[in-house]
This record gives sequence, structure tokens and C-alpha cells, in this order.
Amino acid sequence: MQPLSPAFIDQLCFDDIGLIPAISQDWLDGAVLMMAWMNRTALEQTLKSGEVHYWSRSRQELWHKGATSGHTQILKGIRYDCDADVLLLSIEQTGLVSCHTGARSCFFAEVNHHSQGDSLTLPPPMDACSELFRVIDQRQTTPETNSYTNKLLEGGDNRILKKIGEESAEFVMACKDDDGKAIANEAADLLFHLQVALAHHGVNWREVLEVLANRRGAPRRS
Repeated sequence: MQPLSPAFIDQLCFDDIGLIPAISQDWLDGAVLMMAWMNRTALEQTLKSGEVHYWSRSRQELWHKGATSGHTQILKGIRYDCDADVLLLSIEQTGLVSCHTGARSCFFAEVNHHSQGDSLTLPPPMDACSELFRVIDQRQTTPETNSYTNKLLEGGDNRILKKIGEESAEFVMACKDDDGKAIANEAADLLFHLQVALAHHGVNWREVLEVLANRRGAPRRS
């Protein structure tokens, strides 16, 4: 990432004690990880080091995220909202753990579960494809009876790749027919079976996202 200029800090609206809320978001799948506070010094140190620093209100000191735990946050980008009083940090979370509880995200308590006294730690919402891969990955470790995904995984490459071939052909035909709804449905089916193949071969969906992210801004192919 190219170094960010601190000039934008002068455009921000800090509160009466010089703080601004900062929400950290996974740079690949969009999961919201945590919310903390920053002041001018924290922002400047974040830009200088490339690792996120916050301001701890309880300790009244600069807080280098992950300095003790090793779960640092590498800055990928910064946005601020239309009122310039909230920051959105795009970050790469080391170890995929941002919460002091050991959870990936601090936002693991869903209202419905919490109201029933359920202490289940829920993963943060992600983009639809990442959510799908998480379910497929869970099927590998915890198979379910009559699960179509498990039937595919049990069949190995022979069954999975056969389905990818079939779904690819159906996607092509939907495009040939110029049927928008069918194209979307066949594309979804194809993506699902591709992800099953990835899981079967131990390739995480995040690896695919990283390839796509690294291609962003790359020289155009001739």
C-alpha cells in the first residue's frame, strides 16, 4: 500500500475531547471486526507505522493494537463518512482475531440469541460468498446427514468436477439464451460447486479473494 498523506486529518470532526470513532473492517470479506477510538496522535502513528493504533479511553494512552497479543492490524485503507466524524479502517487482521475474548470480531452477540440468554459466539457477517464457504468448510469438519454438500465431498473429485462441468454448461446456455434470471441462478450454482472443489483441495476462499485483490490495479493484459 502506498503511504497515506496525513493531510486528510484536518478535515475530520473530532469530538470535544479530540476523539473520533473508528470501525475496523476486514479488507477481503468485509467483516466488521471492532470499534475503538482514535485521536490525532493515533492516526498519525497508524499512518507512520502501517499498523493500527487507537486511543484507550480507559487507560488514557496510545494503544498499539496487538502489541501484546500479536494480533496486529495492518492498515490497507481509510475512509470517513459524509459528516467526517466516523472512520472506516480497511485492515488485514493478523491471526484473524481482533477481540480480546479470542473471537474474530467483537460483534459476536446477536440480539435474538442474547435475549434468550444464549452465550453462543457467532462469527461476524461477511459477504455472501465468504458466508457460503464458511458453511461448506463446516460441513467438512461436521458432516450432516442428507447434506448435498457432504455427498459432493464424499464423492471427491469425480463427483465434484462432474458437477462443475454440468453447471458450467448450464451457465453457458443461460448466457446464450440471454436469460438474466437464469444466468444469475446458474452463476450461483457454479460458484457453489467451485467452492466445494476449493474446500475439498484445502484451498481457502480467502486465498481466491487475495488473488483478486492483488490483481486490482495490476498492469492490464495485452
